[in-house]
Amino acid sequence: MDFRITGVSPELFAPLVGLDDLELMRRLARRVIVDQRHGFPDRIELREAVPGEAVLLINYLHQPAATPYRSCHAIYVLEGARQRYDRINEVPALFRSRVMSVRAFDHDDMMIDADITPGTAVEGLIERLLADPRTAYLHAHYAKYGCFAAHVERVPPGAHA
Repeated sequence: MDFRITGVSPELFAPLVGLDDLELMRRLARRVIVDQRHGFPDRIELREAVPGEAVLLINYLHQPAATPYRSCHAIYVLEGARQRYDRINEVPALFRSRVMSVRAFDHDDMMIDADITPGTAVEGLIERLLADPRTAYLHAHYAKYGCFAAHVERVPPGAHA
């Protein structure tokens, strides 16, 4: 089964780019200069930010549905990132080094299934959850901290040919 993984839209964070630290704090955000090679997963390009890059730590409403599953959490976004990750049947390398939690939601935005898997095996979990006809979409999270990682959806047969 074909699936599509997308990062968050960079347009959502454009108003934060270049703001000073005080203004970021007013908007519940922080700028962090990456100082190590692991631990700063960007949710736009779905890659690990590298030392010297600036990321914004923000509170992101990743499940805006008007259900008990409405949810937000802290995420990192690469400051000034412009190109959103959007691939079919391709898992970002960022997922491979982490334990992933994948949650299935139906058309009423209610969670109907969820599981965890090593990132090296995430395709199998994605395919299993999307095989359920009730599944409308998936949310991938980094299991250790529980942070939202990406949106996953089913690709209709022939849609990307």
